[in-house]
Parts: sequence; C-alpha cells; structure tokens
Amino acid sequence: MTFAEILFSISGYIVHSGAGRLLTPQDYGRYGLIVTLSIMIVTLIGNGIPISMSKYLSEFHEAKPGLVPVIKRKALLLQLILIGLVMSLFFFATPLISSALGDETLTPLLRISIFILPMYAIDTFYFYYFTGIHRFRFQAALKILRSVLRVTMIIGMIWLWKLEGAIAGYIAVPLLVFLAAWAYDYFKVSREFPSHDKTLDFDWMRLLNYAWPITLFMIFYEILISLDLYFVKAILGDDYQTGIYNSALTVARIPYYLFYALNIILLPSISKSTSQNDHARTRQLLSQSLRFMIMTLLPVIVLMAVYAEPLIGFIYGSQYLGAAPSLQILVFGMGFLTIFYMLSFVLSGAGLVRIPMWTALFGMWLNAILNLYLIREYGILGAAIATSISSVVILVSTFMYTSKRLINDFLDFKSLSRMLLASILLYFASFLFPADNLLFIVWSALLTFLYFVLLYVLRETTPDDLKMIKELFQKKKKEA
Repeated sequence: MTFAEILFSISGYIVHSGAGRLLTPQDYGRYGLIVTLSIMIVTLIGNGIPISMSKYLSEFHEAKPGLVPVIKRKALLLQLILIGLVMSLFFFATPLISSALGDETLTPLLRISIFILPMYAIDTFYFYYFTGIHRFRFQAALKILRSVLRVTMIIGMIWLWKLEGAIAGYIAVPLLVFLAAWAYDYFKVSREFPSHDKTLDFDWMRLLNYAWPITLFMIFYEILISLDLYFVKAILGDDYQTGIYNSALTVARIPYYLFYALNIILLPSISKSTSQNDHARTRQLLSQSLRFMIMTLLPVIVLMAVYAEPLIGFIYGSQYLGAAPSLQILVFGMGFLTIFYMLSFVLSGAGLVRIPMWTALFGMWLNAILNLYLIREYGILGAAIATSISSVVILVSTFMYTSKRLINDFLDFKSLSRMLLASILLYFASFLFPADNLLFIVWSALLTFLYFVLLYVLRETTPDDLKMIKELFQKKKKEA
C-alpha cells in the first residue's frame, strides 16, 4: 500500500508537471481551479459512506462474513442516491461558481467536469470496500493501475485537446479502474461472502450516522486546504498568479500524499482495537504510527523548504520559479495538516467522528478570515501564511483532545526533541550543499541519509527498529 501510494503520488506530480508544461500558467491556473473543485465535490459523495462501510466491514468480515454483502449493498444504494443529488445541484450551481470567481468562461468547463464526480465516487467506493475486507494487495494493484493510466491518458489528452482534454482524462481514468475493481469483486471476492442468509440484516442508519460527520469533515478539510487558491483567484483576479500559487500548493502537498496510505490502514485497525476495548493495542498503533510519521516527515519538510526553487523548476519549469517563496511557507503548513489528518482518522476509527468535523470547520473559517486579510496585504505569500497558521492551530487543538479523551502520553516528547534536533542540524548542513539544478536530488538523498545517521547517534533509532523492519519484510516475503 505504501509503495503504491508513493507511486500514485509520483504519477500525480508527473501529471501536474506535464499539465504545467503543456498549458500556459493562465490555463494551468484554470485547470487547478476546476480539478480542485471537482475533487472537493467528490469528497462529498466519495468518502463519507464508503469510509463508514469500511469501518463496519472491518468489524464484521471475519466474525460475521454473511453481513459483508448486506453492508455493501446498502452502502452502494446510499452512494448512488447521493451521486444523483450532488450532480444535479452542481449542474445548476456552475454559473454561480463562475460568477463568484469572476470568470464566466469557466461555466462550460465546470459542466463538463460534472462527469468526473460519479466516476471517482464509484471508484472510491470499491477502494474502501477492499480496505474494509482487508484486500490490501489488490487495493495496491488498483492504485498502481490508476497511476499508470492517469500518466498515459491525462497527459495524452492534454497534448491532444489542452484544457478540455485534461478534464476528459480525469473522467476516463477512474472509469477504467472501477471496471477492473468490479470485475475482481464479481468473479472472485463476492463468492467468498455468500449472501443467501436472509436472516442477516444491517441497519442502514448506522452507516448514515457514522457517514455524515465523516462526510462533513472531508468537505471542511478539502475546503481548508484549497480555500487559499480560490481566494487568490477571487481577490487578485490574476490567472498568472493563480497558476503560480497552484504549483506551490500542489508541490507542498507531497507530504500529505506520501502518508495517505498510513491513514487508510489506520482507520480500520483503530476501529477494530477500540471495538474490542484493547487500549494497549490502540496506544501502540497510535504511538508507533505518529513516531514513524514525524520521523520521516521532518526531513521531507526541511529539504523541500531548502530546495524549493530547484524543486519547482524540476517539476514545472522556469516559468513557475516565482512559486518558490510561497512553497517555503506552505510546506510547513501542509506538514502540520498531514499530522492533523492522521489524528483525525484515529479519532474517526475510535468512533469520535464529530471532533475532526468541528475542528476542520473551525480551521476552514479561520483560514478564510486570514486569507481575506493577508492576501490583500501580501499577495500569494499571504495565502501561504494564512494556511500555515490555520494548520498549526487545528493540529494543536486536535493533539490535546486526542491525548485527553482517547490515549494519554502517546507521544514521547524526548523522542520528538531528538528528531527536532536532527532536523535543525539537517537544515544547517543543507547550506553546505547549495543547488540550482538537478544536483538537489543527489544532495537531498545524501542529507536524508545523514539525518538518519544522526538519529542513530542520538539513540532515537535503535537496532530494535532495524530488527522490526527486517522482520516485517521477512513476513511479507513468506506471505508472497
């Protein structure tokens, strides 16, 4: 799953790099607005019910396998109803959205993008279905398939039909992935979970009661991390600045995408441990996952900030180098949001689904207020500052709630201080390896190695960690 998620993230940046180079910065800004909005809407119809389904499937697929097709069927019906409602609302709302952004030419493009919604929604439905029944290998295979298809199809369609081709590619890719998932489920998986037992039933209200806070959390979170782009467009009214900022925002999300697989796996795992009242297992899962995330997240953030300019140039080309200062600020905000997102999945897995929802809502409004003021004062740098401040606030509040309500002392502050010290030393060491070209990739690899050597010297990483990793790979090899 982690390998597939990394490959998927790389494919995403290949697509963005291709789009940025094949389109003008002005069209790339419009591309970012349309695709980001579509993904935001997909969040409404693509995650809430499937995540709810995944939670209950993870609890029952071993103890009561007969419930699997029942839960899946009811979740699918709710999903299809929601798809129809949201598509209708989005169609009639497109002129209002274009008017709010001050660009009436966006209306026909937004209406074409409506067809992205059902494709991604049904694709995501199967993604979480396989998560719930712990078919992680096939889930990873689907992710790899989507990676390959979106590089070949989306870039190919952009080359042929420019901005309209990009939208068409985002429709075609999830459709093909869905067909592959459906075939595997129909011919193999569904036969393992017989549905002939008519005495088994599952209250669909349980799905909805868990789904609606998750859905609202996803909506508020997507708005929170995308709001700055729309404020840049609405306040500055400059397609070039919008395109430049979109490139910084896209690159800054690298840490979030790298750890997405961890969040997906954590939710059913935490759900299972908390449903069994296994507090020791819950604490172990949370503590180890957070330690691993922070340990690997810190050098990524530091190196992205140090090498922001060559990184932007490598992905998008020299015409986007103006995004580097915004990226240096945004990458810290996105790092905080990555940890917040993980803690939100932990709380959701434990059944505390409304806490992440309210926190994300607060963060969304805080980000909106800060953007309104700071963009007028500082332009796109103000947007980056607003998002980063909002990220710190909601992470601290979520961390405090998790520690108080769910698990105490799940973060070892001595361990955190050693990782921070190694990161500070990494930052100063990076000035010995300045790079204005592709050498930054070599220096980044070398500095990352030195960072982990420092952690070993500081006794943060131990032979036990290496032994655990070795045993993990040996286990996977035996399973294969």
